[in-house]
Amino acid sequence: MTNISNAKIAILATDGFEKSELFEPRKQLMEAGAEVTIVSPSEGSIKSWDQKDWGEAIDVDVTLENADAASFDALVLPGGQINPDVLRANDKAVDFVKAFYQDGKPIAAICHAPWLLIEADIIRGRKATSYGSIKTDMQNAGAIWQDSAVVVDKGIITSRSPEDLDAFSAKIIEEVREGEHKRLAA
Repeated sequence: MTNISNAKIAILATDGFEKSELFEPRKQLMEAGAEVTIVSPSEGSIKSWDQKDWGEAIDVDVTLENADAASFDALVLPGGQINPDVLRANDKAVDFVKAFYQDGKPIAAICHAPWLLIEADIIRGRKATSYGSIKTDMQNAGAIWQDSAVVVDKGIITSRSPEDLDAFSAKIIEEVREGEHKRLAA
């Protein structure tokens, strides 16, 4: 496993995030040595959606209001239907995503989370994937949609569903590590 012990990674989520799509990447990133911070528009804790009902909650480390994209090396956007739909209607959340893009930092979105990439207008002309039901949304936004477990195009990492979480997490670690090498070489 690649060590990314100097990396600080933000996970942006709100109530209704797909449980496995937050908890599994968080676990794998922490095992690789990263410091992972849960960022949300809300204070306190946020609840996951676990298949057909509300699931486990997780504590918010910093509110979106107080989060600074410049202090992180990468951004992870878990899916589910509720979470990204609520976040894409939040200007601060969209601006947070745009800030990572403008700084050339890796952004990883799984399932329905590419809705945030669409809203931030950063997916146009890029290869990407998503949950199958938003394929048309992705294509209408200008993405070159592919049916693959994980797709990376210039630092934007996308995956389809919980079945792809291992490939998704491994690719995040790889992209963060490559970014670290580039920063050290500069």
